[in-house]
Amino acid sequence: MDFKISKSSTKFRYGISDPNQLKDFLKNNNAIGIGFIGRSNVGKSSSINAIFGKNTARISKTPGRTREINIFSFGLELEGKLYKDTPEFFLFDLPGYGHAKVSKEMKTQWQELMHTFFTGTNEKILMLNLQDARHPMQDSDLEFRDYLEPFGHHTFMIFNKLDKLKTQKERSALEKLKPRIFKESSWVEQLHFISAEKGTGIPPLESAIINFLLLHVEREKIKE
Repeated sequence: MDFKISKSSTKFRYGISDPNQLKDFLKNNNAIGIGFIGRSNVGKSSSINAIFGKNTARISKTPGRTREINIFSFGLELEGKLYKDTPEFFLFDLPGYGHAKVSKEMKTQWQELMHTFFTGTNEKILMLNLQDARHPMQDSDLEFRDYLEPFGHHTFMIFNKLDKLKTQKERSALEKLKPRIFKESSWVEQLHFISAEKGTGIPPLESAIINFLLLHVEREKIKE
């Protein structure tokens, strides 16, 4: 069956900046969904909007300003109609990492909130780590990768702004980086190269997300 993410069903639910409130939410919700995380100014909001519908995520003109986790609910559609035989799914839009112009207090808050999220979520949340295709594997990306790995979450790496690679040399350099990424991040399950602005690579990424969601829906049914 050819499922799609129902863009019209995406709804904002909560903006959480308090780690204790986040802990309660994760504890009391048997959530299946995805978490979006990336370096500040990498096009995370644009990527979310490309997949979940225009204006789902607010695009800030000041990178690093968002200090809370925004939680959305969404569903799937089949042949243009909302599919009601699956539970409500959740999208977690996490604040960006690696932005230098934030106070020490904000950085500490970010670390506590993120740690609460990654320790409190289960195997039914797919982590999408977004990077810039023009500047992949920056120091802050590598630091976050090393932080995320021990949690054992299902993870895809997404490289955005593919349209900004104007020369064949730039595209070839990114292509040659794939073996190194899989070698150094062997726990990462898939790599996707996209342009949120142009829509390049969005359909296969959406299909991969849907496959993950449906797999965990079936696993939950087996448990019942």
